[in-house]
Parts: sequence; structure tokens; C-alpha cells
Amino acid sequence: MDDALSRLVRRRAQDRCEYCRLHQSDCPLPHEIDHIIALKHRGPTSPNNTCLACFACNNHKGRNVAGVDPLTRRIVRLFHPRRHTWRHHFRWEGPVLVGRTQIGRATVEVLEINLAHRVVLRQALISEGVFPPS
Repeated sequence: MDDALSRLVRRRAQDRCEYCRLHQSDCPLPHEIDHIIALKHRGPTSPNNTCLACFACNNHKGRNVAGVDPLTRRIVRLFHPRRHTWRHHFRWEGPVLVGRTQIGRATVEVLEINLAHRVVLRQALISEGVFPPS
């Protein structure tokens, strides 16, 4: 991936993970450029198929493009930051990310966004008044 595309992705995301919304400065590991549709599934390395993801979200997402909605048990596509609106699919309940839609719920599950240590970090950031982003 070239430097120009990396800079574009980071600037567009304002250094926040486009899945869990954590800022780079609040994470111990560097955020990564995620292929929304993985290279394995012939997703291109292009502005429309890349997003900024924290290490945890990118690691849990892996090559997945779909997941199971825990409510309906249906297989659904994961959240696509270039095509979907974050607020339509997700909302915060304190430090816990809640999926509003099948896509949101499946994404929260596949990316394991509400693992205990991730919730604890977000609670600490809420206590500091720096999370969630406006």
C-alpha cells in the first residue's frame, strides 16, 4: 500500500478506528489499514475498500465479510465504513457498543468489540471525558 493511500485513510478517519471509534492516541498498538473486503476475496487496495481499524478490530475481523446476527441467527454482511453510516448501525450504552441492526450486531460479535478489557478501556476514557467521540 502506498503512503498516499495510507495518509488519505488516516486523515479521512481522523485517526479513529472506523469500527469501535477508538482514537489512535488511546491505543497501545498502531491502528492499521483494513481491507474492508479482504484481498483474499478480491477486494482492491483502493480508497473505497480501505478503512482505519485499531489492532483489536482488525485482528478479530480478519478476512471476514459476514457474520451471524446473534438476535436473528441470520448470516449478514459486516459493517462497511465506505457504504454504511456508523450511527445507523451502532449506538453506545456507556462503554458498550450496541448494534442497532443485523449488520451492527453481527459486526459487534465478529470484531469482539465488547470483550471485557476493551469495555474497561472505554470506561476509563469515558471517565476522562474523551470518549465516545462526538
